[in-house]
Amino acid sequence: MDMDKETENKIKELQVLEHSLQSILMQKQAFQMELGETENAMEELGKTKEDVYKIVGNIMIKKSHEEILKDLKDKKDLILLRLKSMAGQEKSLADDSEKLRKEVLSKIKSH
Repeated sequence: MDMDKETENKIKELQVLEHSLQSILMQKQAFQMELGETENAMEELGKTKEDVYKIVGNIMIKKSHEEILKDLKDKKDLILLRLKSMAGQEKSLADDSEKLRKEVLSKIKSH
C-alpha cells in the first residue's frame, strides 16, 4: 500500500511519541521504587530514636535521628513532586499519541 508523505510523517511522529511515553513510564517506575525505599527507611527510622549511620559516597557518617528523618522527608517530597510532574507528562503524551493514532488509522482506512 502506498502512503502519502503526510501519513508517513505522522506515523514517524507517533513512534517518537510512543517512545517518549515508554521512557516516562520507565522513569516513573524507578521513582516509585525509590519512593518505596524511602518510605521503608522512614518506617525503620520510626522504630528507634538513636542516632544512625548514613552512607555518603564510600563512607558511613553518624547522624542524628532528626537529621536523617528530615533528609528522608525532603527526599520523599522531591520524589512525589517528580512523580506528579511525570504524571502530567504521561497524560499529555498519551493524549497526543491517541489523537495521532486515530488520525493515522483514519488516513489508512480511507486509502
